[in-house]
Amino acid sequence: MSATPDARSACDVKVDRHGPVTVLTLSYPERRNALALALRARLLTELEAALEDPECRVLVLTGAGAHFCSGGDITSFEGVTPAKGRTRMQFVHRIMRLLIRGEKPVIAAVEGHAAGAGMCLAAACDIVVASTEAKFSCTFNRIGLFPDLAGMWSIPNRMGMGRAKLWIMSGRVMDAATAQAQGMAEELCAPGRALETALALAQEVAQAAPLSNGMVKSVLARGPMPLEDLMAAETDAQAVLFGTEDFQEGRKAFLEKRKPVFKGR
Repeated sequence: MSATPDARSACDVKVDRHGPVTVLTLSYPERRNALALALRARLLTELEAALEDPECRVLVLTGAGAHFCSGGDITSFEGVTPAKGRTRMQFVHRIMRLLIRGEKPVIAAVEGHAAGAGMCLAAACDIVVASTEAKFSCTFNRIGLFPDLAGMWSIPNRMGMGRAKLWIMSGRVMDAATAQAQGMAEELCAPGRALETALALAQEVAQAAPLSNGMVKSVLARGPMPLEDLMAAETDAQAVLFGTEDFQEGRKAFLEKRKPVFKGR
């Protein structure tokens, strides 16, 4: 991946740790946190680090300032050939695999616009918390492109096929209330409080058994599956978890009527 010196200096992913929760903040203020090449590279690096960090149990992904992410950085599209476009997709798919298949829950905290690739990025997170003033849109067809960042997988999984087609093909802008009603967002909050709300939720999720949450995410990331396949996955996951220290701790804490202390093993 390459970018101009100006883009590299303007783009960053800020990392803040709140106990078991790691917050990754997209920061490219000049372009409402558009996913410039340099920003994608930083996001991949920080995602890998957070997923490998034994102290991190939940991630929160948000954007600096008034917006989550305005999509791809269209200023970087000049001169893109089919070969270069394929390389870009292969790189960004590394990020999406970590978000979707990584063992740790990821919560999106959305203020302002989540547009184009920004909506796809949010949709790939496990839970979406959005300000009541947030706006979602999937407008790739406005510039003659195909939805990327695995949006054609994550958006139908969240909203259903018909709704996904409606929003993707029309390019309409979805308000927060509609996003929640139609499955794009799980929780709404007052403007300016998306990160605060997502952090509180993340701390709640972090108290649960991390191996259990990891198994849930792993199975659901496979997408809809036949009943027999689902029950086979359930059998495999449950058998593994029965052998963990966390299960023994959870069972003992339940019987002793106290809060369990999970260690992720």
